[in-house]
Order: sequence, then structure tokens, then C-alpha cells
Amino acid sequence: MTGYARTQGSDEQRRWVWEARSVNGRNLEVRCRVPQGFDRLENPARTAVGGHVKRGNVSINLTITSERTAKPLRINRALLAELGTLVEEVRKSTGAAPPSADGLLRVRGVIEEEDEAAGETEEQLAKLDKSLTATLTEALKGLAGSRAAEGKALDKVIGGHIDEIEQLSKRATERAHAQIGLVRTKFEGQLAELLERAPQLSEERFAQEAALLIGKADVREELDRLAAHIAQARALLAEARPDHPVGRKFDFLCQEFNREANTLCSKSADIELTRIGIDLKGAIERMREQVQNVE
Repeated sequence: MTGYARTQGSDEQRRWVWEARSVNGRNLEVRCRVPQGFDRLENPARTAVGGHVKRGNVSINLTITSERTAKPLRINRALLAELGTLVEEVRKSTGAAPPSADGLLRVRGVIEEEDEAAGETEEQLAKLDKSLTATLTEALKGLAGSRAAEGKALDKVIGGHIDEIEQLSKRATERAHAQIGLVRTKFEGQLAELLERAPQLSEERFAQEAALLIGKADVREELDRLAAHIAQARALLAEARPDHPVGRKFDFLCQEFNREANTLCSKSADIELTRIGIDLKGAIERMREQVQNVE
């Protein structure tokens, strides 16, 4: 299920923004991006997402902007020393001129901006983390609200697909009653023709074979199961709410719907019933695509 939310906060030294996005997914997958120096927030943020979302691919992103005019800079002395050693080795083997100081300082990573939270006390960091977490909670509530609004729209869409499946099942039921008679008439004609060509064959044996084939063409069991699945689908739709996810159950139910539709088509001995079965499979597939959006 898709959704988006954005919240922001600030203190004396910085401003921050949390963004939360979600798209469809079979399971819950969380991607979290935080600035350098705030890695400690990543695991708590992932846990917080699980408290608001049960299914989908969720991305949360924290952006922090300093209120200072410029961030303090520092030299990564370990990297600078390593570069100096490598440059000296290359210079001795090639005879190249030694590099200038400004050339070394231009190497990426030698000069770094200090972390936003650098130099702050444990108490200050704890206060900052509390504020950041509170803002994240607001964003996740907003994301859940966005997903709930989409869920209301999906309720009508999926309900329409269930209605379509029910109408097609009723048409299939009506046609199935006629199919038994069609199959019986067809095999009676074939039976008479075969008895004329091979009168020594037992009429009783042919009648048994005809009865067996008619039984195989009986789709009442599949139609009964489709009716049961339709009732269960309506019940799941009625149960769906943020604290009671039904997406996975609905996913499985769509598989069962499709199984019955496939069997209906394979048993059909009537072109019209086969067409209804194909339409039924199409309606089930359209419903399945929307069910992927359900938490």
C-alpha cells in the first residue's frame, strides 16, 4: 500500500525533516537513511516502523540542516598520513615531484565537516534523540493515515471485483445446469453411432462410460467452493482495519479463487461456460492485483 508523510522539527542548533514513503510489498521491508553521526537512530527507527506498518516496502529518510553559518572543519590525519606514505613510495619509484600541500588537502576525505552532534554532552544527545524520535513518530502516524485513506478507496474497488466475480459465478451456475443436458445428449448420440458400428459391444458398458464422462463435466462442486470464497472475501474486507491486517489472507484466498476457476475451465464441455470461466479468471486476476495493495 502506498503512502507518504513528512514532518519537521528544530532546536537551537539545527533543523530536521523526516520523510516516510511506502509502496506495495508482500512482506515488511524497511530502508532507513540517516546522516553521518546519527547511525544510532537507525535500529530504533526500523522498530518504530514495525509498530505502524505490517506490510510493504517502507523508506524513511532523515535530513538535518545546521543553523550555524558554517560547520567546523577538521583534517583526517590518519588518511593524510597514509596518502603521504603512498605518495613517497610512488615518487621514489617514478622520480615524480613531491605533491603540494594544497594538492593533498583536495583529496576527498582529507578535510571533513564535523558531525552535527560532535562535542555535545550525553544529556544533550539524549534530548536531541528524544526530539528526533518524536518527530519520526508523527511522520509514521501520518504515513499510516495516508495508507488508511488509500485503504478506504481500495475497499470500494475490491468490493466491485467481488461483485463481478459473484455475477460471473451465477452465470456459470446457470450454464452448468444446461451443460449436463448437453453432455448427456452428445454422448447418447455417440453411443447410438458406436452401437451401430460395433453391435457386439455392451450398451451397458457404453452407458457407464457416458455416466463417468458426465460426472467429470459436473462443476457444481467448484461453483459451491467459489460461493464460499466469495463469502469469505466479503468477510475479510469487512474485517480489514489498521490494527487487523488481512492482506496475506486475501492473497491466499485469491490463489484458491484461481484454482477453482482453472478447474471450471478444464471441466467445461460447453463453449459458453468456458468463456464465462475465462472472464472469471480475468476478474480474479484484477482483484489479486488490488489485493497486493492491502496491508
